[in-house]
Amino acid sequence: MKKEGICNLFASGIDCSQVVAGEFEEKTGLSKETLRKMAACFGGGMMCGETCGAVCGAYMIIGLVHGHHAEKDFAQKQIMQEKFAQFHEKLKEKYHSTLCREILGHDISVPGEMDKVLEEGTMFTLCPCLVEDTIHILEDIL
Repeated sequence: MKKEGICNLFASGIDCSQVVAGEFEEKTGLSKETLRKMAACFGGGMMCGETCGAVCGAYMIIGLVHGHHAEKDFAQKQIMQEKFAQFHEKLKEKYHSTLCREILGHDISVPGEMDKVLEEGTMFTLCPCLVEDTIHILEDIL
């Protein structure tokens, strides 16, 4: 997905976490609807400026594709942890943080700060690039 499409989804109310998760129907075997619903509470750093929503979406996909579910499945857990570390390392090469408030330069949990993000245009300049990069990194490591 390209920046323009991501911006269009943002403008229609789809958050960063949902954009990322929704791109992995084939890899997860889940519908775009289910993936977006699963990721719905994670946009904007879990709606409070914590871990970036795009990053949260990526973590969900890594878990769905490589996560362990059975007791004592340490081998699969190791694979998942390696994929998590690969993703985290590649993202940190491009972005200084995985925290929404640090990436945006504003703590959107504080009244008025989201207005500043919108005024500065960051949500439609930086965030779509981060979402696009997140999707590409996931595609590479999955």
